[in-house]
Amino acid sequence: MNLDDFSDLIERPDGGVRRDAEDRRGRLIVPPGALGRLDELGEWLSAAQQSVPVRPVDQPRVVLFAGDHKVAELGVSGRAAGSAYELVRATLDGATPLAVLARTFSVPVRIVDAGLDCDPELLPESVVRSRVRRGTGRIDVEDALTAEEAAEAVRLGIRIADEEADSGTDLVVLGDLSVGGTTAAATLIAALCGTDASVVTGRGGAGIDDLAWMRKCAAIRDSLRRARPVLGDQVELLAAVGGADLAAMTGFLLQCAVRRLPVVLDGVVSAACALVAQRAAFRAPDWWLAGHASGEPAQAKALDRMALTPLLDHGVTVGEGTGALLALPLVRAAAAFAAELPEREPEKPEVSDGAGSDQDDQDERDDAQDEVVAGPAV
Repeated sequence: MNLDDFSDLIERPDGGVRRDAEDRRGRLIVPPGALGRLDELGEWLSAAQQSVPVRPVDQPRVVLFAGDHKVAELGVSGRAAGSAYELVRATLDGATPLAVLARTFSVPVRIVDAGLDCDPELLPESVVRSRVRRGTGRIDVEDALTAEEAAEAVRLGIRIADEEADSGTDLVVLGDLSVGGTTAAATLIAALCGTDASVVTGRGGAGIDDLAWMRKCAAIRDSLRRARPVLGDQVELLAAVGGADLAAMTGFLLQCAVRRLPVVLDGVVSAACALVAQRAAFRAPDWWLAGHASGEPAQAKALDRMALTPLLDHGVTVGEGTGALLALPLVRAAAAFAAELPEREPEKPEVSDGAGSDQDDQDERDDAQDEVVAGPAV
C-alpha cells in the first residue's frame, strides 16, 4: 500500500463556489466581518458542499477509533494500560462528556475497535467486529504493528469513511478512545516536524504528574529513534510507532477527503493522523477543521504545520472527541447565517443633474424670456 496515491485522488474544495459564497456574503444585511470566523466557516462549507447558499448540517456523526497502546505499561498515562475498553463502555452507556454532548445535540456516535486489548465479549459485536489486532506493540522497543496489519488498519479506515459518505453523513466529528495514544501521536508529530521529544510531550487527557511526564518524554525519545529511519513511507511509519487506531484514522481522513466529506478534528491523536495524511496528500487538510485547542504541545505544532486554526480554546483536555463536538454548534450556526440571513435591498440610482421636472424646465425658459424683454440695464 502506498498512501502517496491519494495525492492524485484528492481535489480542493471548489474555489469558484467559494468566490460565489463570498460575493453573496457581501450582499447580506450584516456587514462582512461582523460575524468573525463564522463568515469564513460558511464560505468553507459552501465550497465543500458545492452549494450557494450553503446547506444546513443535518446529518453529522461522531466517529471514534479505539485502541490500546502497550507503551502505557511504562506509566506514561493517567489510566492503566489495557483499559481503553472502559472508555468505550462508558461512552456506550452515556456516562462520558462526549456521550452527554452527543445526546444533547442529537448526534449519533459510532465506535470502531481497531486495536483494543480486551476480550471481544466485553463489548457489542458492532464495535469489535473490525478489530485489526489485540493491542499494539510497545513502540519504544518494538513495532506497533506489522506492515500487513498497518495496511489492514488503513483499509479499515477507508472502508468506514466510504460507509459514512454512502449513508448520507454530511460532517464527521473525529476522535479517539485510547490509552497510551497521545504518546504514539506525539512521536509521530515530533518525527514529521523534526523536533525533540521534550517539545511535544504533554500530559494527556487524564493528566499525569511530573515523574510520569519524564517517563513519557523518555518513551517518545526512544520511539523517535525507531521512527526516523522510516519517515519516507507513511505506512511503515504507522507500523513502527503508530498503532491500529492511528493507522485506521489516517486512512479514514484521506478517504473522507476523497469523498468530499468534511471532518472536525479533536485532539492530539487526530492531529497526528492528519499530519501523516497531509504528508501523503497535501490538499487533504482543506477538508478538515480543527475543533479546539487541547493544550497538548504536539497538537499545536501539528495544527501549525497544517495551517489549521482551532475554532475553540476553552481548556478542554478530556479528549474522546469532546472538544471537537463542542465546535459543532459553531459550524451549524455558520451554515444557518450564510443560508438564512437576508440580502440588502439594492440601492436606488441617484437622479442626475439633467433630469429635472418639466416645471423646472418651464421656469428656466420664462426667466430667459424676461431677460430678453427687459434689455440691458442703463
